[in-house]
Formats: sequence, structure tokens, C-alpha cells
Amino acid sequence: MELKGKLADAFNEQITLELAASTVYRQLAIEMDVLSLPGVAGWFRAQAAEELVHAEKFITHMTDRGAHPAIGDVSAPAVNVSTVDGAFQASLDHEKKVSESIRDLYRLAHNEGDIDSVPLLNWFIEEQVEEEATVGEILDRVKMINNDGNGLLRLDSELAARQI
Repeated sequence: MELKGKLADAFNEQITLELAASTVYRQLAIEMDVLSLPGVAGWFRAQAAEELVHAEKFITHMTDRGAHPAIGDVSAPAVNVSTVDGAFQASLDHEKKVSESIRDLYRLAHNEGDIDSVPLLNWFIEEQVEEEATVGEILDRVKMINNDGNGLLRLDSELAARQI
């Protein structure tokens, strides 16, 4: 079934949102590098790379279904954080925005009767639940640390273990 109309337009918007999310995560990595937290910065760089993979999943789905993927305007991220908790709060807020966008796509696919998009969107729904839970857990830990240097260094070390 060819992907077209409102759903194709919405998928293109999602591609742009995923690429914007990558840019947001890359900026958060820069902010953490500035704070001399290379492990946290690396975790955000890995997130940035993952968002590119997400965009590619939508691009592939569209091309496989005869649609024409198109990237919209991706502007510089409005990221203004100076603390680890601020960075993870910005991350959680952004993940919630992406989650809602995925749910909107699911609703639109359902309304359009496009069952071919459902497997992809189910994967993304599960992924977003995991993303929000992971970022929320890290944010909870950051709040427990309460800017304690030893705690931040330990968390930095733990987050450094994530592979890109």
C-alpha cells in the first residue's frame, strides 16, 4: 500500500522532528563537555546518534512504500542548560514531545486505515516508553545527588559505559 496524503506529510514531519532531536542531544552533549563531564556528554552523543537511526527508520518505511521522504527545516536547538539536572530535564521534556508526536502518528494511521504503518509505530511507541523511563530514572538519580561532586563523578563514570 502506497503511503500518501496526510500520513505521508506527518511522517515527513516526524523525520524532521527526529533530526531536530538529534541536534538537541548533540547540543546537550556540548553543554556537558563544557562542564567537564565526558561520560554524560558521551551519553548524550549516543542519544543524538540514536535519533538519526530513528529518522532513518521513517525514511526507509516511506521509500519502501513509494513515498518521497523530505526533511523540513531543522533549526538550531533552543537548549540553554548549565547543570546536569537541567540537561536531563530538557531531555525528558523533548522525549515527551517526541512520544506525543508518535502517538499522533498512530492515531492518524488508525484513522486513515493504514495498517501497514502499525508495526513501525508500535516499535516506536515501545521505544518511547523506554526512552522516557531511562531519562526519567537518570533525572531522579541526578536529583538525589543534588550537585554533590562525588555523586556527579560517579554518575558520569556510569554513563560513560554507554556505547554509541
